[in-house]
Amino acid sequence: MFWKIVGIVALIWIALALVGALIKGLFWILVVSAVVFGLYMLFKAISGSDKKDLTHIS
Repeated sequence: MFWKIVGIVALIWIALALVGALIKGLFWILVVSAVVFGLYMLFKAISGSDKKDLTHIS
């Protein structure tokens, strides 16, 4: 029973270490992509290139 608990704790510890490394590695990619997406949406809002006006349909 003791070794079963030690094994479960070790598996949980390894899983948390892997998840932590993954989050640490992908954090800056997430930040950069959020900034690029925000700048793109700002550009679209300022440029007025929306195709929502349907008054000139042939």
